[in-house]
Amino acid sequence: MPRKNWHSLPEYQALRAMMEGNTTASAARRLGLSQSAVSRSVSSLEGRIGTSLFERVGGRLKPTVAAVALNARLDALFEALDTIDGPTEPGEERLRIIAPPSFANRFLTGHMASFLRSSPGYFLSLEIGTSEDVIAGVQGNDFDLGLVGVELTRSGAKLIPFLRAQGACVMRPEHPLAKLDQVGPGDLAGQDLIAFIYRHARRAQLDRLLHESGTRARVVAEVSTSGAAIELVRAGLGVAVVNPFPMEPENRDDLVFRPFASAISFQVYFAVPDNRPLSRVARHFIQHIRLHTAKDNFSQVVKAV
Repeated sequence: MPRKNWHSLPEYQALRAMMEGNTTASAARRLGLSQSAVSRSVSSLEGRIGTSLFERVGGRLKPTVAAVALNARLDALFEALDTIDGPTEPGEERLRIIAPPSFANRFLTGHMASFLRSSPGYFLSLEIGTSEDVIAGVQGNDFDLGLVGVELTRSGAKLIPFLRAQGACVMRPEHPLAKLDQVGPGDLAGQDLIAFIYRHARRAQLDRLLHESGTRARVVAEVSTSGAAIELVRAGLGVAVVNPFPMEPENRDDLVFRPFASAISFQVYFAVPDNRPLSRVARHFIQHIRLHTAKDNFSQVVKAV
């Protein structure tokens, strides 16, 4: 008869606290136990499952692949326990968010407002920074959740696909291209173009498309963000191929967005720490954003895996 593998909730709690706190001392504070008690629980769990869960690297404990995998499987258990415990007290669970201005202003703040109205037991904070700030902040555990539109990958941060948007050509309503249902690379011939700077991947894509179609546009300015490109278009400087999310709905009164007929597309990601499990408030807020992001003509929410 196979040996029964008994489960121990204190051992699982110790593992989760270690993953969230990164140190034995932090885990002990979270659980209200001594550091030695936490160490014993983790050691007991390692002995029971027959594998190491943490290794010391550069003087710090780092979770092993087995620890990360086990923690992921424990999500369902702790969610069930949360349901049994009932709602938290107001302000007990906090979520630290960071995002670039294009996502933070209106889009994220709108979702924060609706989320807190429906879930008053949580506390959210939002900081605005560059995409590099988002990844570095999540990697350093200064933030629990970020939103980015570039694929900056670093150890300590994981990107979860959220949304895919088709590239759009934006222009003023009186511009000749506004009469078209969609704009292609050939339509940009002779047009004043606001382009991304060269370190932006979409700049190389657009240059290649223009070259392949034998099209020459006049690049009159270079920017690093879609938001900046849209403002220069509004000022009458020319047209631009941009990420329409989430700015198209709020700019459609005085600007025209047309699908750009090409393979140019933009991805938006949730950035989360990869060395600890998502907190309950982070999971709930991500789900809230997925469910309540309004549909538009250019973007589609990616189904959660």
